Amino acid sequence: MDPEIPVVSVIDMGMIGGVDVNDDGAVEITLLPTFSGCPAVHEIKQDMVAAVAAVPGVAAVHVKTSFDPPWTTDRITATGRLRLKEFGLSPPTGEGPVLVTAIGLPRRASCPFCDGTDTVAESPFGPTPCRALYYCKTCRNPFEQFKPV
Repeated sequence: MDPEIPVVSVIDMGMIGGVDVNDDGAVEITLLPTFSGCPAVHEIKQDMVAAVAAVPGVAAVHVKTSFDPPWTTDRITATGRLRLKEFGLSPPTGEGPVLVTAIGLPRRASCPFCDGTDTVAESPFGPTPCRALYYCKTCRNPFEQFKPV
């Protein structure tokens, strides 16, 4: 699970670039971080090693970080998008064209609480580098949206 958003897995977030299993039981996983400065990468790697090492027949686990291909929000699965919304985070739709504000964010995001689109981008700086802050004028709730990448 993503340590910053425990309702969604790294698989649902599309952060797994590949998995190679050798005949000797060694497993190599390629992790695609959401951002180059993602503070959770170390913890994600540790959790992945522990989970995969518990699988019968696995002799060794190595997790490597890669930015090729780069992670994008298009990699988030439909299940991941649903779980993010249920958690109170607005996933980017991936539907364009995207009108952006002067601070580089989409002008509007769909509110995860009421599905309203009368929203305002408040700040590109959310609690993590991959999220921005918005405000819904319909239900008057602040919310976060994954920055479209």
